[in-house]
Amino acid sequence: MQNKVAHTAERKAFELVIDGVYKYTKKERTKGFLQIVNMTQKVLGDVWKPDAYRQLREGLGKDSKWSRMLSHMMDWVDPHVFKTLLLDAGYEGGFRGFRDTEENSKKYGCHIPYVVLFDPTSACNLHCTGCWAAEYGKTLNLSFDDMDSIVTQGKALGTHVYMMTGGEPLVRKDDILKLCEKHNDCAFMIFTNGTLIDDDFCKEMKRLGNIMPTVSIEGFEEATDSRRGNGTFNRVMTALDKMHSYGLVYGTSICYTSHNYKDVTSDDFLDMLISKGVVYSWYFHYMPVGNDASTDLLLTPEQREYMYHRVREIRDWTGGKPIFTMDFQNDAEFVGGCIAGGKNYCHINANGDMEPCVFIHYSSANIHNKSLLDCLRQPLFLAYQKAQPFNKNMLRPCPMLENPGRLQQLVKETGANSTDLLSPESSEHLCSKCLSYASGWRPTADRLWKESREGKDSGSKAFNENEEKAEATK
Repeated sequence: MQNKVAHTAERKAFELVIDGVYKYTKKERTKGFLQIVNMTQKVLGDVWKPDAYRQLREGLGKDSKWSRMLSHMMDWVDPHVFKTLLLDAGYEGGFRGFRDTEENSKKYGCHIPYVVLFDPTSACNLHCTGCWAAEYGKTLNLSFDDMDSIVTQGKALGTHVYMMTGGEPLVRKDDILKLCEKHNDCAFMIFTNGTLIDDDFCKEMKRLGNIMPTVSIEGFEEATDSRRGNGTFNRVMTALDKMHSYGLVYGTSICYTSHNYKDVTSDDFLDMLISKGVVYSWYFHYMPVGNDASTDLLLTPEQREYMYHRVREIRDWTGGKPIFTMDFQNDAEFVGGCIAGGKNYCHINANGDMEPCVFIHYSSANIHNKSLLDCLRQPLFLAYQKAQPFNKNMLRPCPMLENPGRLQQLVKETGANSTDLLSPESSEHLCSKCLSYASGWRPTADRLWKESREGKDSGSKAFNENEEKAEATK
């Protein structure tokens, strides 16, 4: 009870600070942005390195692309949405949630994730070519009570940020809105194809304020429609326009492949997204998941190096574009390597299986017969925890894509099973598709990593001493 009262008081104090800074910033933009940085440092403290706060002050304390972007957002984002996301994602997730998950990780002896990703359903209104989610089948659902239980148990452990994917999550619109309203102290990011976003849903998102849609897009019209069906691109553009008109915060999710990597990072493509009000874009490297997955879409070393430099160029403090971009494969150095297995996040599929990652379909724990905490303490997750980072070179972070011997070893040692109910894929089969890619990428990755370190420590203090032994199993 005492902790709950303290939590409520702390949140209220944070809310009052946000109100004051927001009102001031509406009048004095540059000074107000510096106040936001000061407030962030006061709240987060040493969660970020001092250099990060210095860069923020330098970037926002002058007429830069980031200050202009933030100023533009304050002009069109609904104030209630702006404030709610700062409270739920910033305070509850970034400050208090980070602190509580760290404390509970030590208390329970396992990783407690900052983010939990779950699939409300495996059903989808589209039939996209090569969609790995379709491997689960199209008849699985987490009930509202299942989702409510995930969030309730997660909050007790400190987790206040939740993501949804599928299938198409918005097939379950009513239950999702009900869930987000009940847990109005959490932030929810929904990965969606965007085709079910209409005026009524936008009105509800504006009322609640704690939902951030992240719309999948493959490139321009021809590329998107060829994979997702004729007319899909235009429906996505309409959805982006609607969300902008309601003052919502939203972004895009992009899977880059050997075929589309230049298109989805081109100036024309990014300018199009920015014109539609897109604030951020998550880039995901293609993963050959599923028995029938193609390896032709895997990038060459030269293509991946292009992505490495291009995404950094896009989000650079000077130049680039006023949109925040992150490449989850090439930016692993900023989060200490692989973040899966509960380290920072985990995935619960529509059958209730808790998996280390949305791309790693193996598990030995299900939320229908175990608590969330016990699922996080399953052997596979504890093995992940012990082995991370999987490589001292953070440009080779994944136990599947860049270190395929590692995943095979983890699955074998822990007895984890495939969670694919239609066509189970062995870890040997999955990882065999990555062998050539891993060996081809290694020289380039090692060169880039050495250049980026410039003689500094690689930051891999927790690196598993058995790396070479694991490499030999490939």
